[in-house]
Amino acid sequence: MHDRLSGDGARTSLHMERRLPHPPERVWRALTEPGQVRQWFPADMRVEGERVIYGFGPEGRVLAFEPPRLFAHTWGEDELRWEIRADGEASVLTLTHTFGDRFGAASFAAGWHTCVRAMAAVLDGRPVAAGRDSAALHEDFIALLGLDGVRPHPPGLRYERQLTRPAAQTWRHLSGERARLGAPPPPAFVPAGVSAGAVSALESGKLLEYGTATGIVGWELAEGTGQGPRLIVTDTGAADAATWRTHIERLASDLSDLPPT
Repeated sequence: MHDRLSGDGARTSLHMERRLPHPPERVWRALTEPGQVRQWFPADMRVEGERVIYGFGPEGRVLAFEPPRLFAHTWGEDELRWEIRADGEASVLTLTHTFGDRFGAASFAAGWHTCVRAMAAVLDGRPVAAGRDSAALHEDFIALLGLDGVRPHPPGLRYERQLTRPAAQTWRHLSGERARLGAPPPPAFVPAGVSAGAVSALESGKLLEYGTATGIVGWELAEGTGQGPRLIVTDTGAADAATWRTHIERLASDLSDLPPT
């Protein structure tokens, strides 16, 4: 198992490598034949000429199709490159997924890890068993891929973090329903050491802003990847990045421990 991220700032590539105890020809069939694909991929997928048609989302187009070595194609604006090389009597399968949403990488990695695990079961002739909880797996990949969401955002900072539970559940966990314009924000919105003023903007389930002694803090639950929202926190007062990191990572951990609703 070998997973890593690379990128130039605009596009990010997720590289995942798995060894499968089967020859390349068998892995190729599992990767490209619709009857086998639907056993490990969560939708139908078929190739028609240069088109790649999925059971959901945008179509793709074939970029390379070289049995049993290389299958590369687009999926909307993303690119997927599947490479198979022989390793004795086994194969090494490498996926390179290139996309624009760096902070969605853990969701993509968790999804592909689950898919390839299911593919391995299909190749082995075993039942496809349920894997680890998707939230726990997502959080493992956050750490493994080094997805630290803190970025400078003049005049302060911005923290972007994919969460694993639905937006409504996240808002309830933050006690967002108790927030009122002109009143102090619920404590879950305020990290240790930050003195919060009154809530100055509020959209239930989506957005909350409040003032501090040095600026404005904004919380937003935007559309994300996977099963949860994308949390975006901005602080124009530039509170210590470590303070925000600790606060948000604790929130993410607490959410991943909750049963989904």
